[in-house]
This record gives sequence, C-alpha cells and structure tokens, in this order.
Amino acid sequence: MEKFRYNRIHLIVLDSVGIGEAPDAEAFGDVGSNTLGHIAEEMDGLKLPNLERLGLANIAPIKGLAPQKEAQGYYTKMQEASVGKDTMTGHWEIMGLSIDDAFKVYPNGFPKELIDQLELKTGRKVIGNKPASGTEIIEELGEEHMKTGALIVYTSGDPVLQIAAHEEIIPIEEQYRICEIARELTLQPEFLVGRVIARPFVGKPGTFTRTTNRHDYALKPFGKTVMNELQDKGYDVIAIGKIADIYNGEGVTEAVRTTGNMDGVDQLVTVMKKEFEGISFVNLVDFDALYGHRRDPIGYGNALEEFDARLPEIMEALRPNDLLIITADHGNDPTHEGTDHTREYVPLLVYSPSNKGAGELPIRKTFSDVGATIADNFHVDQPEHGESFLSALVKED
Repeated sequence: MEKFRYNRIHLIVLDSVGIGEAPDAEAFGDVGSNTLGHIAEEMDGLKLPNLERLGLANIAPIKGLAPQKEAQGYYTKMQEASVGKDTMTGHWEIMGLSIDDAFKVYPNGFPKELIDQLELKTGRKVIGNKPASGTEIIEELGEEHMKTGALIVYTSGDPVLQIAAHEEIIPIEEQYRICEIARELTLQPEFLVGRVIARPFVGKPGTFTRTTNRHDYALKPFGKTVMNELQDKGYDVIAIGKIADIYNGEGVTEAVRTTGNMDGVDQLVTVMKKEFEGISFVNLVDFDALYGHRRDPIGYGNALEEFDARLPEIMEALRPNDLLIITADHGNDPTHEGTDHTREYVPLLVYSPSNKGAGELPIRKTFSDVGATIADNFHVDQPEHGESFLSALVKED
C-alpha cells in the first residue's frame, strides 16, 4: 500500500459548537449568533484549558480563555459553503459534498398533506406534529398515545421526522414498518426530509423512558464522499455515534453505537487502541441535542468543560503518526431566539505528536477542506469540493 503521511486520522465533530456568525448569517436569521462566545458569557468564563492550549481562543475571543503565543496545534475557522445549517448538510460537506438544495425543516410542524398521507397509509392518527424535545413530548403525549394508539410525530432544528411509540402499544417491528412508510413519503420533493427516526419508549405516565431500539432511516449522500473513496481503497472508516446514520452507512467499514458524549469519548479511546489504518470519525451529539436546542447555555458550558477534561485522555491515546482533527458541523447558540441551529463559522483544531510546527491556518471557505485533507493524506481521489491543508501540517526538519 502506498506510503502516506499519517497512518490514522481521528476526526471529532463537536455537534453544533459554532464560533461566531458566518458572513451570510443574515440570510438565515442568525445575525449576532455565537455559540461559544455567548456560552462563555453566560458561564462568566469557560474553563477549557486543553482546547485553549490547542489554540481555540486564538480563533476568536472566548471569555475565560487566553490566546496562546505558542499553541500546541494548528487552528482556524471554517465557513459552510452549502445552503443548509443542519447536521446532515454539515457532515456531508465535511466529507467533500456541497449541498445546493437545502433539506426542509419544519419549525411549525409538518404540512397537513404529509400527515394525511401518513395517517392513511399507517391506519393510525397522528398527535403532536411540532418541534419538541423527544423526552418532553412523550411525557406530554405518552398517556394519550397509550389510550388511542396514535403516533407521536415531532421534529427538531434538523430536517428530521421522528415517530415515538410505546413498545407495548405498537410492537417494535410495526414501528419500523411505519417509519419505512414515512421514509417513502418524505422522499417526495415537496417534503424532502433528511432522516426519519423511530424513537420507541416504555414505562408508565410519569416514568416513560426511551429504549435502545432507536432506528434511523436516512438518505444516502447525493454523491461519493471521501469515506467511500477510503473504503474502496481498503482503508478503515470507523464511525462512532450517529456518523453511520448520517451517511446511511455509506463508506463505513465499522459502526460503533454510543449513548452520549462521554460514552462517545470512551468508544473513541477504545477504537484508538485498536490496530487499523484509516480514520475514526465521532460525533458528540449532546451539545446540540441536550443543550443547544433546549437553549440551556449553562448545561452546554458544563458539557464543553466535561469534554475538555477528557481531551488529555484522547491525546495520550494518539500514536506518533496519528492526526487529531476537532471541528463542528454548524452552530446552535443557546442564547439565540427559537430552538433552531445557527449559521456560524466552526472551529478547526489540528494536532499530531509528529507535527514539527503549529499556528494559524488560513480561514477555510468550505468544510470540505477537511475531507480534501484526509483524501490527500491517504492518496485517494480528491473530492469535487475542498482544498487540502495537509502540506501546511507537514514540516521538514
């Protein structure tokens, strides 16, 4: 196999950790958004010493953090080129795609035409049909669902249609069949939804809990990603967390499920101790799902500090010829109006024990620069979009 510069690349996406409004924020109603900046203000200063040493505060001012004269890593920020600000769009762009037709989001619930078709084809009524937290909506509507057998349908800031149902009221196989029907309906251009998600739960009113039988029905990426290129050339692509779902399994050689941020870090460290050639790719979803959408800046800040405390463990697991890339897929400013994502720059931090330099990289014009760099490293075909920054990382003695 052809020699390459780094044997393994570990890519961490801190879901929704934006670092200030993008130049086109006004078009998205997000002027003034700044996920990290506003969280730091609400916390009266963030304590992120490990991210700080990598150069996080060199990218933009963050209360509590100081710019480093000699940062450990390379640092910059990236602008999203695609037209959306959702999870799928951000991740697909990271791996070399540009999404020109935005997935549809439904801040006021799904249109009557779609709900009518879903009721007709499943034989069940729909309740809910609004943006909501998954745990909160089953507490609100779970008892009614148990009495009537109606489907609890809800959405979020992402282009997703979620269906919650009690496993004793609607058997899990029927829940999956219902979601397959919804998936077919939402492929219609007028409804185009990125994912349909089965969210089964159990228990009694007041003590409902979601089960591990969640199942995602996603679209395949609209083109070949860098992950596909790596898989085709025999490299490992180990997807941790919801990465496999985001790409509908495309280009994934191994999928590892997680239950949250800290389990995601646990699974990443376990993977890093394995023998493989290629990439590990993890999404830490709690920042977005538990704190961004719920507009909880203090919870968000605590979660960031919790991740930062685990970063030394990740860095200690790096082998000399490993590369670590930390970035995000969009913003979700918990002080912004509404519950939607925010159109922001995302941070980019890059580190390897073998790097002979560090410092500022030029601002990236697309998230695809990450995918282009990975492709460049492993000598696979470059994506259509993106420019590699690999040469800036590899400095000779």
